[in-house]
Amino acid sequence: MTAAVDTAPKWVDGLPADEYHADRTSISSSGLRALLPPGCPAQYRYDRDNPKPPKREFDLGHAAHKLVLGEGEEIVVTEYDDWRTKDAREERDEIRAAGAVPLLAHEGEQVQAMADAIRQHPDAGPLFAPGMGIPERSIYWTDPATGIRCRVRPDWLIIRPEITVIVDLKTTTDASPDACSKAIESYSYHQQGALYIDGVQAAGLAPEGARFFFAFQSKKAPYLVTVRELADQDQDIGRARNEKALRIYADCERTGQWPDWTGPTPTISQIGMPTWATLRQIEEFLR
Repeated sequence: MTAAVDTAPKWVDGLPADEYHADRTSISSSGLRALLPPGCPAQYRYDRDNPKPPKREFDLGHAAHKLVLGEGEEIVVTEYDDWRTKDAREERDEIRAAGAVPLLAHEGEQVQAMADAIRQHPDAGPLFAPGMGIPERSIYWTDPATGIRCRVRPDWLIIRPEITVIVDLKTTTDASPDACSKAIESYSYHQQGALYIDGVQAAGLAPEGARFFFAFQSKKAPYLVTVRELADQDQDIGRARNEKALRIYADCERTGQWPDWTGPTPTISQIGMPTWATLRQIEEFLR
């Protein structure tokens, strides 16, 4: 007898982050984004089945999340100024093996200053005030059009009778509004925002609808912060891209075929410069 598949929306409290990310029965925002160009299904499946070890450049972001949200991997600040000595590397590896984030002494001071800057910011401070929201809760639901199980894990979820707000904290090298706008396009953060809104609403956590806010913070002193709400038109575009990615994923799961960028084709296609470069060079010769 086949066990029944759980298709009902659910909100999971206390699920460890590593278990959430290791789930193979559902797809997340990062997975949907990886299925679309410049990614492809073949690369997505390989990366999913062969997870990479944590990247050092993400440590500061994880530590900042921990101090601001009060949830996440434990932070261990060492006495070392760098990881060049054998003792430093051994301690770093032991900390990481224990599931914590190892930081150098100056990095510990940096993430504390970053958390302080968030608390003092006129927009971010009230949003991330202790007790204002719920950190990192996992939400699961089934997409009605494809039957695919989806999941999201909002950084910070504020639920009030009149409004539900999702706040996503992102550390970056440049938190200026122009750079943040470019990052939304480069990393398809509008897809993330749309999926998070859909998941929160599917779980019944936003009877009056949900709104999605970004809190971008620079990793360079004085750790400036930009808080913005995802634009309505970009939310709609992100949702359309998610729907396309879900159809691709459903088809790959059904057929067992995970194509690359080209897919099956009877001929070899042409390739050239990007359209903007072609037009620029045509103009050069027409002058």
